[in-house]
Order: sequence, then structure tokens, then C-alpha cells
Amino acid sequence: MTSVSKTKLGSQGLEVPLEGLGCMGMTTLAGGNIYGTADETESIKTIHRALELGVNFLDTADLYGPLLNERLISKAIAGTRNQYIIATKFGFEVNDEEQLTWRINGRPEYVKKAIDRSLKNLGTDYIDLYYLHRVDPETPIEDTVGAMSELVQSGKVKYIGLSEVSAQTLRKAHAIHPITAVQTEYSLFERGAETNGVVDALHELGIGFVSYSPLGRGFLTGDIKSPDDFEANDFRRNIPRFQGANFYKNLELVSEIQKLAAEKGLTPSQLAIAWTIAKGTVPIPGTKRVKYLEDNVAAASIVLTTAEMDHLDSIVPAGTISGDRYDETSMAGVNL
Repeated sequence: MTSVSKTKLGSQGLEVPLEGLGCMGMTTLAGGNIYGTADETESIKTIHRALELGVNFLDTADLYGPLLNERLISKAIAGTRNQYIIATKFGFEVNDEEQLTWRINGRPEYVKKAIDRSLKNLGTDYIDLYYLHRVDPETPIEDTVGAMSELVQSGKVKYIGLSEVSAQTLRKAHAIHPITAVQTEYSLFERGAETNGVVDALHELGIGFVSYSPLGRGFLTGDIKSPDDFEANDFRRNIPRFQGANFYKNLELVSEIQKLAAEKGLTPSQLAIAWTIAKGTVPIPGTKRVKYLEDNVAAASIVLTTAEMDHLDSIVPAGTISGDRYDETSMAGVNL
């Protein structure tokens, strides 16, 4: 398997592979599993195999665990830190007892506290790409980004990014300090960024687009046939998109995607990831197993024709999906 090619992420100088590795599922979240049961040994093997394949762009957050995911990555990259590009996120408040409070905190003093904790947990003295995970509605974005800018000046952070922000918020933030990347959910199943002005703002400002959940939280793999396929404490059970009639309506769309994948000799996952790359994003499909990593990485070398892209766009036009991508509480945290 050949090494994944590189691409520029945004216009501030950061270069990353065409595809990254989402690490969220490698640990539990507040006592529950995010995407089924994780195994630390296999997760570390997956991170090491990713490096061999040129996928050295790892995505984590202090939220995941909380803090456990960063510590796992620290263990995996020990002695090879300079070979990886590490992206982590802050904003979901973690208190001094290492518990999530579930409030969003973007206050400047918390920015400074969060970065020092992440540096310690990751066993490094700098973060390549540091994101605000969610916008704090009580703190002006200019204040949060101003504090993040100071982290760049001090050398603790190389580039800064935002996650799940509106076009308006993005413009305000970029005026304070150049934003390198925006991370938002984007896939054949979630194309809101195309219709809410975010994609246009990214192009206008020269900001990179990192797409998380490019496999529709596993739905686009074709492996999920029933809501009962999720483990009892899998958080996807709480997502409207995976519930009741919505589930089966969306499953019909997956069937159409599977047909095109079969015609090309691809897995549905590979087709879905290749689509996000062709759309100009850097997808970060999450996995905790070497086998799935290798399947996902193969997508980076797939070329889709204009006709195939048009066909995929017609299967799942923007706004087609049934059901929100989060429950009501979590949707309230998305800065639209």
C-alpha cells in the first residue's frame, strides 16, 4: 500500500496528509463507549500503522475520556512525536477533578489552563493544530481567539482552528488571528456546511476544511442494518438520525451508495471517504482497528469522475437526510 499524499490545509503553512485519523473512539467518554468497546493495544497499533501509511495527522480532544484519549496518544507516539501532526480541541470544560462539567468554556483564563493540561497529557511541548471545540455563547469569540493567538506567540501552538462554527463567527475570529482550519461534520449524510455559508466563507478566507464523521458515524459502511446493531451504551442510539422511521429511510440511501461502490469495486466506506476528499476536505475517519484503517487509507488514492460525483450528489442531495445529527441538547451547542 502506497503512502498517502500530502495537501495544504488552509493558507497558513500547515501541510497534512489527504486523510487523517480520528482517535475519539479509542477511549471511553465519561464512563461510556462512544463507538463500541475499545482496546488500548489495538488502538496503539492502529496509530503506529497509520504513521507507516503516511497518515500522521491525529485528531483528539480533551473531551474524549475526558483526557484519556490524549494520554493514549502520548503513549502511542512516545519517542516519535516529531513524526506526527497532532490536533486537539478544548472548550468542553473539564474541572480540576478531571470531570466534565458539560458547559462550554472559552474564557481566556480557561484557554491557558486547557492548553497546559493538553500539553502535559500528550507529553509534548507544542500542539500542531489547536481547535476551539465549541463556541462559548457567554464569551465573545474575539476574546477566545485572542487568547489562542497568544498561545501561538508563546510557541505552545503552531496553528489554530475552530469546530462547528457559523460563517459569521468564523469571519469575526479570522479577523483576530488567521484561522488555519475549521472542523465540522461533513459526509454524504451531512452537507449542512454547503448550505449554511460555511464552505463559501472557507474559500473566501483561505481556511482549510477538516471533515469529521465522513462515514456518517458508521452508517455509510453498510454494516449497520438495524438500530439494535448498536451496543447498549453506544451514543448513536440517542441520535435522531438513527432512530425509528428515520433510520430506515436513511438506510435506503445507503443502499444506493452501496450499489455505486460495488460497480467501482470499492467498499461503501472507501467511496464515502473519496467523495469528501474530492469535495476539497481533509476527512478524519475514526477507527481503532488496523484493518479498517487500511481500508480507509485506500480511499485517498481513488479518483471519482465528474459523472460519479454528480451521481452521488443526486443520491443524497443536501438536506435529504432524515433526522438531526445530534440530540436536542447537543444541537444547541452547534454555532449556526
